[in-house]
Amino acid sequence: MRKRNKKQLLVLLVKILAACIVLGIIAFFTFRNVLLEKAIDKVSHKMERDYNSKFEVKHASFTGFSGITMQGITLVPKDADTLLHIESLTTTINVSRLLAGKIQLGALDMKNGYIQLVRSKKGRNFDSFLHPKRVAAKQDLQDKEAVNYAKKAYRLLTRALNLVPTDMTLQNLSLRLNDMGREVSIDLTALRLADKQLESSFGVIDNGKIQSWQVKGIADPRNKQGDLKFFNSDTSRIELPYISERFDLKSGFDSIRVNVQSIDMNGDELHIDGFATISDFMINHPKIAKKDVVINNARFDYHFLLGTGFIALDSASTMQLNNIKFTPFAKYSVIKDTVYALQVHIPKMQAQDFITSLPKGLFSNFEGMEAEGSFSYDLDFEYNKNKPKDLIFDSSLKKEGLKITKYGEANLAKLNTPFTYSAIDNGVRQRPIVVGDENPNYTPIDQIAPYLQKAVLTSEDPSFFNHRGFINEAFRESIIKNIQTKKFARGASTISMQLVKNVFLTREKTLSRKLEEILLVYILENNRIASKERMLEVYFNVIEWGPDVYGIGEASRYYFQKTPSELTLDECLFLASIVPRPKKFMWQFNNEGNLKPYAKTHNKFIKDLMLRRGLLSPEDTIAPSKINLSGPARARLRIKDTTAIANDSIDLDDFLFTVPETD
Repeated sequence: MRKRNKKQLLVLLVKILAACIVLGIIAFFTFRNVLLEKAIDKVSHKMERDYNSKFEVKHASFTGFSGITMQGITLVPKDADTLLHIESLTTTINVSRLLAGKIQLGALDMKNGYIQLVRSKKGRNFDSFLHPKRVAAKQDLQDKEAVNYAKKAYRLLTRALNLVPTDMTLQNLSLRLNDMGREVSIDLTALRLADKQLESSFGVIDNGKIQSWQVKGIADPRNKQGDLKFFNSDTSRIELPYISERFDLKSGFDSIRVNVQSIDMNGDELHIDGFATISDFMINHPKIAKKDVVINNARFDYHFLLGTGFIALDSASTMQLNNIKFTPFAKYSVIKDTVYALQVHIPKMQAQDFITSLPKGLFSNFEGMEAEGSFSYDLDFEYNKNKPKDLIFDSSLKKEGLKITKYGEANLAKLNTPFTYSAIDNGVRQRPIVVGDENPNYTPIDQIAPYLQKAVLTSEDPSFFNHRGFINEAFRESIIKNIQTKKFARGASTISMQLVKNVFLTREKTLSRKLEEILLVYILENNRIASKERMLEVYFNVIEWGPDVYGIGEASRYYFQKTPSELTLDECLFLASIVPRPKKFMWQFNNEGNLKPYAKTHNKFIKDLMLRRGLLSPEDTIAPSKINLSGPARARLRIKDTTAIANDSIDLDDFLFTVPETD
């Protein structure tokens, strides 16, 4: 009897639940249009409140069981141009997920619309969305250790992918850009996604130039997978619009492929795996190089890992640049301190493959260079924001039979023979200087005052005779300083680097020149192309010592009317002090032609440093310090006019001290 009652009670509960579901469905169908209108009103209120914009839908209604149709959708910021307009939109929603409080689109059909970004004298029509009026309430501060990047990223990715329908048709939609009258239009003529296959075509109009882009591939938002290829409909290179004139940056490519193999949440860790490729990539910018930089092929196989307190690019990832293949590791962690880590490993590879794989246009001085042997390379970098002085910077290269057999445009071997050098200043080639005995101002190293050699080495590169072109500790200190100041406030240039920069490269401040400088210095120093003594001799005879003053022979006469061997200690200290900024030497002097206090302090510091290092003896420092510019350089000093006073004094002295002649 009791079992029968329980069975009857269970049946009754099922009937009640079924009735509730039926009533819920009836209520849903009865009031769903009202609920839809309230949802639109809620969005409109939010746009008005937070973004000072008017959101409007002229007509909206449910169709069928889960379909929604909307017409006349507009978003207009106050006193600005329309930001969004969609003529018609039809979509379906997963009702079961909607009842659970989540939105997942099933199908989407959108026609005739545009997004319009305008910048004019009145301002930008999207500013309110970059800086909303209403600031979200701050959550209670949590320890950094509690931040779970995996859960946050997975939640955002899931929400975004749920808004991507499994079936989609888009027609006649545009992205329009009007920047102070300069107009760019990207017109999506058609896009179709069905059975996980996506195909679309775009028409791009930029400054009268017309392009036709296409995107094809697999898009599977529910399984969080995709494989899309972006290319031009003809065989020409895709050129990115707008950025060319806006940022003086030209860039383009033949095709890009992006593959997402998996987005997997495993416990408290999120794994994102896939790869990306680009072919015939071109970039041109004055800060990168003076010509187009081209990479034929590049591939990035990525394995991102996110967890509690960290984001990492796993070392299982690989990057390939033409034939150069390396494994990167990068990590941002806030588990204890804020730490940035980077590791790069290039496994053993042939040197010639490395040279031929360098991006065209980025290393023009290496074109035509040939090499034998192989090498491997490792870089280890770690920066703790809370302990900056503990920065790790370790760069090491292991070589096997590495030898340069043929030089490119920069023939480093010319350092051992007389050659003609012409500096380039502000893009203008200066007068030619013969580095050899044909030049009467050329000075061999043994005829340069030892004081000057020691002073310049102390100021510019104390370990010149011991290092191989680079000083890891100097690089480390430079990185620390630049990170702390958030700018390139300090370099780590050795005399070897300055020599290569002066003799073989231009003075342009580009990424290309800096990278070439590093590689050329390594080749020069590690292939023993020239002795250290010869390198220092050439350095003294080619660097700029003042306005249109090149080489120490010209400099010693320009400032002191002496030969380089006749210079005093204080004169050498002065010359060493102007090497970094030779054209501004005159600012070290006051209006009486004497060194200013800061210049005297600097020179004394270098002198004391040389004394402590045993480069000077106490007897060398006995003579009183005095600098008197007696050469043509004196004409550049701003010395006050004392001519009248001087003439009066001479006349008075003649009167007082003239001895009368006697018969």
